[in-house]
Amino acid sequence: MINAFISGFSLGLSFILAIGAQNAFVLKQGIKKEHILTVVLICSLSDAILISLGVGGFGYISKEFPYINLIAKYGGFAFLFIYALKSFYSSLKLSHQIPDSQNSHSSLAKIALVTLAFTWLNPHVYLDTVMIIGSFSLKFGELAWYFGFGAMSASFVFFFSLGYAARVLIPLFQKPLSWKILEFIIGVIMLSLAITLLLS
Repeated sequence: MINAFISGFSLGLSFILAIGAQNAFVLKQGIKKEHILTVVLICSLSDAILISLGVGGFGYISKEFPYINLIAKYGGFAFLFIYALKSFYSSLKLSHQIPDSQNSHSSLAKIALVTLAFTWLNPHVYLDTVMIIGSFSLKFGELAWYFGFGAMSASFVFFFSLGYAARVLIPLFQKPLSWKILEFIIGVIMLSLAITLLLS
């Protein structure tokens, strides 16, 4: 039970740690101290909904169509492996910067809509939550939901930490080297998860 929860937490955290438009937006709002609670709640709850669909949906589909397990297993391995290579490439070749803070103050409705767009219009979020986390949860059988709860918890912990600790983190992540180290760590985690999934 604990192992399933920790595995889900680790996988979920690995996905959302990756640099992307959504995380940059949350970080930016945290720096501006603008509607932070709304932003992090939308991101966290959206992930929880998608992860639930992945864990619940894949469990049902796998019983009806057993060969789906093989597709999910090798498809998940391929995606995680490519994700790891992408992170390694990013750590070695790319230079990342945090978006500059702006003084303008936007309405709550506008910020909520923008946050929803960053979350639900991002195709990678469906691959990460529904497909990959859903397929990886199959490994845990009856404990799949503990794995799912672990992944959901990672989203809440990450987004709330990112949103409210942004002003503390900003000096560190103004340095491109910090992003490179983070990307390398993500690559190692993704690669280890890919191998674990393949051997399970």
